[in-house]
Amino acid sequence: MSGHETLVVGLGDRSYDVRIGEGLIGRAGEHLRPLLHSPRVLIVTDTAVRDLHLPTLQRAFDAAAIQHQTFVVPAGEGSKSFNSLASLCEDLLQAGIDRRTTLVALGGGVVGDLCGFAAAILLRGIDFVQIPTTLLSQVDSSVGGKTGINTSTGKNLVGAFHQPRLVLADTSVLTTLPQRQLLAGYAEIVKCGLLGDASFFNWLEGHGRLLIEGDAQARRKAIYRACAMKAEVVAADERERGQRQLLNLGHTFGHALEAECGYGDDLLHGEAVAIGMVLAFELSAQLGLCAAEEADRVRRHLAALDLPTGFERLCSRAWEPQRLIEHMRRDKKAKDGRLTFVLARAIGDACTVDEVAESDVEHLLAERISEIYPEASSTVVS
Repeated sequence: MSGHETLVVGLGDRSYDVRIGEGLIGRAGEHLRPLLHSPRVLIVTDTAVRDLHLPTLQRAFDAAAIQHQTFVVPAGEGSKSFNSLASLCEDLLQAGIDRRTTLVALGGGVVGDLCGFAAAILLRGIDFVQIPTTLLSQVDSSVGGKTGINTSTGKNLVGAFHQPRLVLADTSVLTTLPQRQLLAGYAEIVKCGLLGDASFFNWLEGHGRLLIEGDAQARRKAIYRACAMKAEVVAADERERGQRQLLNLGHTFGHALEAECGYGDDLLHGEAVAIGMVLAFELSAQLGLCAAEEADRVRRHLAALDLPTGFERLCSRAWEPQRLIEHMRRDKKAKDGRLTFVLARAIGDACTVDEVAESDVEHLLAERISEIYPEASSTVVS
């Protein structure tokens, strides 16, 4: 089982490996077999990943004498719903699972979140393994045990902390990703540099283009660094009561944008986070926490790699600051309805601010919206 690097998420008797390298799906059977309570797994994947990577995984399980059965959900954020969860749970129960059964999530963040939540609640908790197939899921959602679904009220408001037994991040599958999906994942990599590692952000400024264009070494280094940071943070604060909150940099703005867009393909999660990080740095500068030059540098880097940094690409929608603020009030990070943000003192130095005045947030949003709708400039709070 050579040819990969291993990180450990240190959680005592619930610790697990994150293995990063090429060809891991083709060797998944040998990686999983020592962890299984019985030689049977149930695979959950989606309609997009099924044709690309499922046959390779099935052959790997056959070679390791692991019985397997597959359940397919529709691709897209719409599968993170109560209806999809209920349907999947019924199907898995009908398949005759018991507490020795292991679920395998083969797919991006939607599949991982849905499958992980099902594993958390079925029979009051069964094992699952993450095999993330997008850059976003490899560096973010597959590590840390956050599982859940969306509701009409907001993103990820129903879920559970349920750690996987293993994460296999096969970097070779990234060659099948559309450019837009790669860029969405890259935004979460940038986040790691912005929140706590200025030298990593410096490296990304010089190597980010190589990563996006397919340089295997750059991809592997970036994925490893992002996962290492997340593993360290999760080990210190599994339940997001302190340090782990910093991983939400850009997400308060980003989740509000996603909610307003209806969690569809108009705005991918990573794209929303990219815009959210720019807004978080601009709000930090507006509040005097960081220099305006820091916010400009964040915007320039993301824009140079063709990630959205504002409302320009979303100008077909009528944006209203107060509607976005309403979404923020319902965000799970809000406290008693008060807005909570992860902001920054500098690149690589993030901090949590519990009570940000709505007028400051409205002022920033109105200014940015007025850049694409000049007639809206009269709504800017003075």
